[in-house]
Amino acid sequence: MIPATTQQSRAAALEAMSDEEGLDVLVIGGGVTGAGAALDAATRGLRTGIVEMQDWASGTSSRSSKLIHGGMRYLYNLDFALVQEALRERGLLLSTIAPHLVKPQPFLWPLKVPVVERTYSALGVGLYDAMSALGNLTLPGDKEGAGVPPQKHYGKKGALELFPDLRSDQLTGAIRFYDARVDDARLVLGLVRTAVSYGALAATRAQVTEILKDRTGRVVGAQVTDLETGSTYEVRAKHVINCTGVWTEETESLVTEGGGLEVLASKGVHLVIPKDRIKGSTGLFLRTEKSVLFVIPWQHYWVIGTTDTPWEGPLRHPITTRADIDYVLEEANKVLASDLTTDDIMGTWAGLRPLLQPASAKEQSSAKVSREHTVAEVAPGMVSVAGGKLTTYRVMARDAVDFALGPSMARRWPSITERIPLVGAVGLEAAGRYLARVAPGYGWDADRVEHLLSRYGSEVGTLIDLIEADPTLAQPLTRAPAYLRVEVAFAVQYEGSLHLEDILLHRLRIDHEARDRGLSAVDEVLAIAVPLLGWDEDRQRAEVEAYRARLAGIRAGEAEATDAEAIAERTKAEDLIPIRPLRAVHRT
Repeated sequence: MIPATTQQSRAAALEAMSDEEGLDVLVIGGGVTGAGAALDAATRGLRTGIVEMQDWASGTSSRSSKLIHGGMRYLYNLDFALVQEALRERGLLLSTIAPHLVKPQPFLWPLKVPVVERTYSALGVGLYDAMSALGNLTLPGDKEGAGVPPQKHYGKKGALELFPDLRSDQLTGAIRFYDARVDDARLVLGLVRTAVSYGALAATRAQVTEILKDRTGRVVGAQVTDLETGSTYEVRAKHVINCTGVWTEETESLVTEGGGLEVLASKGVHLVIPKDRIKGSTGLFLRTEKSVLFVIPWQHYWVIGTTDTPWEGPLRHPITTRADIDYVLEEANKVLASDLTTDDIMGTWAGLRPLLQPASAKEQSSAKVSREHTVAEVAPGMVSVAGGKLTTYRVMARDAVDFALGPSMARRWPSITERIPLVGAVGLEAAGRYLARVAPGYGWDADRVEHLLSRYGSEVGTLIDLIEADPTLAQPLTRAPAYLRVEVAFAVQYEGSLHLEDILLHRLRIDHEARDRGLSAVDEVLAIAVPLLGWDEDRQRAEVEAYRARLAGIRAGEAEATDAEAIAERTKAEDLIPIRPLRAVHRT
């Protein structure tokens, strides 16, 4: 049965979470770690609830570099265990967990200095390949193909054949290696919906505003406020897991003053460039003085990023500045003959990395903070997990649930998520053959087939069912033709979209793929979504006005030189669904 998250299932979940039975585990935070923790707990047979104060993946987990990677750069810091762990998780995602969402991606590492640079780079990439092979040995029941091809060396001529837009004067040769890319927001959505299929209760726009304690001081649940209606629910839980990323300390403040995990927010910015502006058949991996820069090919565009700068602004609205854009373009143009300008930018996004803050963090740049994760007890009955990266979400989630349960219970109900495929992963090959057969009847070419399979996997059959009921859904959106009308319907009927921005930001990605951030497609999207959501004219108007205001704030911020100036512009746009201020009130 296809798991559907809807307005109705959300309301029912909040009611069920607050019933007398209570939960075994309450997860706070609907990013990739929280979604992973909910799936981990649910598949152990625990009664599980997960709440998110915004939309799924609305924070860091929809604003990453969209890479599943071992972290080549961490080899330079001798973080061998971290790299080994991440490479194993990469293999699991490629082979078992989400092969429809996670795809192998070749990268070219340009070399400037002959012999010496190639020698030490080859050693680094060779170690990377060896660790990948060791970590992805086929286990009983695994699919073949968890690994990726090994490194390959090219001279200057060969490198330019692979990537004609590399500057020849900046190149003596190159090494090709593999990692993987992912639609990060859809990975989170897949985790949540899979957790729901195993009995988890899930609700967005549901904010934890108080932590409940018993007379001994043990955490026994939380007060959850439905931000859509204003209703409050007392959710009792034996264990509470805080997976709120850059909001970790704010959530912990509801429990205790001081203590817990400290997290440093670091801003990363990415630019979206049209596919025809850069001539190349692989991605690029570039080392800069400050960090690394990726040039990543997607189906219809390139993504270039990232930056790594401390962020002290509002956690909900990190924003790209003119200085960020200039930096990324400058670094890219050092190696690209494309001579990219601001006129080439289709879209941008800015995200915040939740980095664990060591005692000496104030003396370091954020780029040097370790990416390893930590789980800690905030108070009896409540733990926090923070740090890590997108690739290792499953390990973070497993460790958080293990820690919350304690050694005895964790051994009794061990994690099994390395064997759990997400929705859309089972029957992927058969679904691809089916879609290839029926696609011509709808006028879909191979490009469209790839698009649908890489987003929905074996759930494409459900999209076809929706089209059979309404043939107009087979047509592309007029002003966003990369997407079909049926994808809007699916976003509402199966993927829990409650607002216009949910569809355009986290289900269809139009927000950063179109120069107008999807504004011209709004009317058509609403024509499909409104009958399914039951909005009246006032609600439609409010949704559109909020989206327009958000876009105006982002555009104004991108014209400013500093974070402070950009924040001032962005915060002029009021949120349609405001987040409640937290109150450190502990009730028994």
